[in-house]
Amino acid sequence: MKDMLEKLANNSQKAINDKVYEINYKNSNSGKNLIEQIRNNKHASLITEVKFSSPSLGDIREISDPVLIAKQMVEGGAVGLSVLTQPHLFNGSPEYFTKIRKQVQVPLLMKDIVVDKVQIDAAEKLGADVVLLIQAIFDKNFASDIDDFIAYAHKKNLLVLLESHTKKEFTDSTKTQADILGINNRNLDTLEIDLQTTQTILKDKNEKRIIISESGIESPKDIQFLRKCGADAFLVGSSIMKSKDIKGLVEELVLAI
Repeated sequence: MKDMLEKLANNSQKAINDKVYEINYKNSNSGKNLIEQIRNNKHASLITEVKFSSPSLGDIREISDPVLIAKQMVEGGAVGLSVLTQPHLFNGSPEYFTKIRKQVQVPLLMKDIVVDKVQIDAAEKLGADVVLLIQAIFDKNFASDIDDFIAYAHKKNLLVLLESHTKKEFTDSTKTQADILGINNRNLDTLEIDLQTTQTILKDKNEKRIIISESGIESPKDIQFLRKCGADAFLVGSSIMKSKDIKGLVEELVLAI
């Protein structure tokens, strides 16, 4: 699985070349601020992810109505949704995002491997509230100046979730104007998961921004552990998409705190 990050970046470039992100309409965003939603939540703040496939697991769930899935997640108590727009390896699409945007009122994160500003333009047009940027994509020169990308997203009225996986990446992310900081427990080069990644990175934490722990979260115990480590919110995808009771599992994780 070595060089998976490069493969993901190349897939994004292929999707750009295939005009996947050429959106000729404009949706409104939720009008809600994800940061405030997290800060005001008494229970565990879950951003749940609508994705049918992943590089690590292959097909996660048979492709079905993304709106129905999204509504079940919101009914379970998710404060926001992450929706995959990347077609390659994730079976995502801007079309799914638009369908969900028109039916749910919670903040939406456009989840993709962003390597070009055309994807940020797409996020704005799709009605996203938040866009994901990955520190390693910029560190490995798969995209240009990270500060420029963040400023561009802000001009488009988008919050930026900046994701890291190592202590150095996280330290670098804190030096940016990103609105929310993410820690991915999955190594995107090897696809290995270790929840202690969050614990290691947040040791001696001195950061006032919202921090989201991502990947590998399956149980209330995982939520409680990561909260003790210093995470403010939790991005959960595969375990929920694999569940036969999406609403029930979301509710169980939300009530972990």
